[in-house]
Amino acid sequence: VQLVESGGGLVQPGGSLRLSCLASGFFFSDYVMGWARQEPGKGLEWVSGFYMNGSTYYADSTKGRFTISRDNAKNMMYLQMNSLKPEDTAVYYCHTGVYWGQGTQVTVSS
Repeated sequence: VQLVESGGGLVQPGGSLRLSCLASGFFFSDYVMGWARQEPGKGLEWVSGFYMNGSTYYADSTKGRFTISRDNAKNMMYLQMNSLKPEDTAVYYCHTGVYWGQGTQVTVSS
């Protein structure tokens, strides 16, 4: 099982980034997937994800700015992040709840 995130980087406040997660080694379409993040010295925050019925959830801090999506045919999951704020700075992880990627750094700074 492997989850590989990409798309992180440095962006100015108000900017956008699109994170991608490529999954392999399991039946992607059968799994609930999500994104979480962790700031240095802080706990893990559930950012966004899919429920079993395919509906989505978002942390209050990301509603209206982030959009999660997935492409089961490509074993890919995405997180479109708009109107980024300095407080969005964190390592972002793709996960199934059991399996986790290595994370990608997102830094929002001028």
